[in-house]
Amino acid sequence: MSMRLQHTGLVVADLDRSRRFYAEALGLEEVPRPSNFTFAGAWFRFGEDEIHLLAEADTTGLAGVPDPGSSAAFGLSGHLAFEVQDLDAACARLEENGVPLIGGPMPRGDGVTQVFFRDPDGYVLEFFQWTNEDQSGAPERAPVRE
Repeated sequence: MSMRLQHTGLVVADLDRSRRFYAEALGLEEVPRPSNFTFAGAWFRFGEDEIHLLAEADTTGLAGVPDPGSSAAFGLSGHLAFEVQDLDAACARLEENGVPLIGGPMPRGDGVTQVFFRDPDGYVLEFFQWTNEDQSGAPERAPVRE
């Protein structure tokens, strides 16, 4: 059986706030959703993958936020990771949009440097960049798209 991950769906408390975050802080392209959907949401594309934001009227609290300072607080739990070509520029964009880092930058030991941050609903996100020239250890994958 052949398959690949096509999208990740995230339930968000405030669709407008999350839409701004994914468009402005992350620079993702918003794409149309099917016209017959009867619930609020927004879809974003990066490369061949998508994030689907799903508005939920009765969402309470943050999405799976662990205790500050715990190992899960910066991504050892579930998180979404985005490969970037320029980690410094990606971090500067986060700072310009008032998004604090919750972990990193830290070298991972296999030629990757990573940082962790949260979206407005508390989901842990990661930016990472290959820092060794030959990208040894990198899985076979499509190139990073601007």
